[in-house]
Amino acid sequence: MRRSEDAGLLRGTTRYLEDVPCPSALHAVFVRSSLAHARIVSVDADQARRMPGVHRVITSADLPGMRMPAVEDLPDELRRPVLADEVVRFVGEPIAVVLAGTRAAAMDAAESVWVEYDPLPVVLDPLRSVEAGAPLLFQDHGSNVALLLRDPIDPDALDDAEIRIRGRFRNQRVAPVPLEVNGALAVPGDGGLTLWVPTQATHSTRAAIAEVLDVEEASIRVRTAAVGGGFGAKVPTYAEQAVVAALALRLGVPVRYTETRTENMVAMTHGRDQLQDVELGATRDGRLTGIRIRIVADIGGYADLGAIVPSSTAMMACGPYIVPRVDLEIRAVLTNKTPVGAYRGAGRPEAAALIERAMDMLAVEIGMDPAEIRRMNFITDFPHRTPTDASYDTGDYAGALDEALRIADYQALRSEQRERRERGDRTLLGIGIGSYVEVTGWGSEYARVTVGPDGSVTVTTGSSPQGQGHETAFAQIVADRMSVPFEAVTVRHSDTAIVPRGEGTMGSRTLQVAGSAVLGAADAVVEKARYLAADLLEVGVEDIVLSDDGVLSVAGVPGSGLTWADLAREAAEAPGIGGGGTLALDAEHDFETPDSTFPFGTHVAVVEIDPDTGNVSLLRHVAVDDCGIILNPMLVEGQIHGGIAQGAAQVLFEEVVFDESGTPLTSNLATYPFPAASDLPSFDTASTETPTPRNPLGAKGVGEAGTTGALPAIQNAVVDALAHLGVRHLDMPMTPERVWRAIVEARSTS
Repeated sequence: MRRSEDAGLLRGTTRYLEDVPCPSALHAVFVRSSLAHARIVSVDADQARRMPGVHRVITSADLPGMRMPAVEDLPDELRRPVLADEVVRFVGEPIAVVLAGTRAAAMDAAESVWVEYDPLPVVLDPLRSVEAGAPLLFQDHGSNVALLLRDPIDPDALDDAEIRIRGRFRNQRVAPVPLEVNGALAVPGDGGLTLWVPTQATHSTRAAIAEVLDVEEASIRVRTAAVGGGFGAKVPTYAEQAVVAALALRLGVPVRYTETRTENMVAMTHGRDQLQDVELGATRDGRLTGIRIRIVADIGGYADLGAIVPSSTAMMACGPYIVPRVDLEIRAVLTNKTPVGAYRGAGRPEAAALIERAMDMLAVEIGMDPAEIRRMNFITDFPHRTPTDASYDTGDYAGALDEALRIADYQALRSEQRERRERGDRTLLGIGIGSYVEVTGWGSEYARVTVGPDGSVTVTTGSSPQGQGHETAFAQIVADRMSVPFEAVTVRHSDTAIVPRGEGTMGSRTLQVAGSAVLGAADAVVEKARYLAADLLEVGVEDIVLSDDGVLSVAGVPGSGLTWADLAREAAEAPGIGGGGTLALDAEHDFETPDSTFPFGTHVAVVEIDPDTGNVSLLRHVAVDDCGIILNPMLVEGQIHGGIAQGAAQVLFEEVVFDESGTPLTSNLATYPFPAASDLPSFDTASTETPTPRNPLGAKGVGEAGTTGALPAIQNAVVDALAHLGVRHLDMPMTPERVWRAIVEARSTS
């Protein structure tokens, strides 16, 4: 089924935040810190206030004590002020905001606001940040460690190892770079506020804004237009959005704000940024005995969601393998950089990269083929609980591996690699495998299904899309369960005024949780319709059947049927069904998942390296992913394609870089590299289907699978291409310079 969302996207009629009309709105432009760590001595806005069109200049003194909500499990003293009050902790932190009649006037005035700083020592290295005597970002906290995770603790985890593989891996910092930058439009009215934001979770945004403003949630309506990409970075509520909401409510006028791309690069949360020390234990024949992991996660200047993300890395540290013993410690550490948050995969690609690099290093150490060492260590019994307390539901890891190797013609690739090396070919061929399992889905989700008098069906969902195809998927579920045309289904979402509750869209949870809620609501409506039809046709409800063309009739009695339109009209007046003009063919359903699901797969990447330049070409990428029962293959393939592209981008191109003073050097798209379509091959994708019992659809998540599988596969492929030169490991991004230097160093020491 083709995506119903695409027509508006292709024709330019889809409305994003900037397209929401509000001619009377004041434009907000933020004055941002130019230093990574400093005390604010003074803010001089006199000149800005006198400039034409300027309505007001606001500093933290105008919003005293206003702070962002506390994050669960994090100390209250680490809460972030909506505008920096005494200290700035990263370049780009908002200090003041200018309100003017036009954006141009606000931008001009913002440039004239003079901030006097008293510079403080900057700490950028997370290892330095945890040392004694390091500059503290929060004096009251007494440490730069925001959160310490030590679970499981097994000091003897490696005692049974005959071989130990040690490595330090860096999962670098990346920027989400959604096509649509952040922003907000706050419109006051009727004693409350309507807030338009490009968010992945309208209800949590409403809760956060209400807490910051100290008002009732019911007084705030949060809406989204179309959202131009999120990748996890639009899960949190941002300080700038809270400021815009506060000022609109206080001044009684609409206020809107839209970032520039440079602001987006320094103010939107970044992703990844883990330093991983790994020690993997095994027997001499390659069976794993235990693993010791020490991770320092650089979460930037404030402890938000980024401090929680490493817990997913901890959960998934064993990957798809039997690892009998685990000793793990993760420290989430503050530094003077942009805060870190969720980014596609949110801890799981970091875990996959960790274990998959270690597995390849072990294979090299004992002289075993990388595919075989994986196969012999795969988990085969399900359900399976790992030492890190992940409860894997179902899986066939060897099946996905075998299919990926078959499609890639793995043995032929290995033969070609050997022949090239024997001939002394100039170009270097590398083959990488990434076998993964990840965690998806959690919590509950709301859905409502309503039949209109014309037989059309409206679905209301708490899920809030950013391009995944939710409207298509939910309409397919309803069309199938209710035997109505796909085109007759309308899906409503992303508005707290029409959706009473919802968790939102993140963590690859939509189909399995929100889709199951839609399924439950649709089934409830069908059941109501059967009772109504039985009453109208004067038969028992057990005699009513729903035909493929959407007619409820008496079994075996042709011509006795009632259409959905017939039933909807009758329902409005039917005693005991709706009565009093209440629409009866309507049902709500909340689905709560009993536990997360664990999709899996294997990716095989083939790269070619030019040793004279270090340039890496991704020649081929095979992805075999298992997300349980597939509802729409086109949607699944689209998610896999996007995920692979983001994984490849991190391995080969992307990295957020700061200079020694904490100034970002990659603050625009001229300095932050990412791949064009021409840098990537056509992907070979396939699926296996292993249903989960944890939801009625049998579905698992897929939105982050491509990234989780591609990242280790491509990294392993690059290292594999260099292995015969003596290169043991190479960190991402594997840029031409980094690869070239590794080749030169390897040849100079050989």
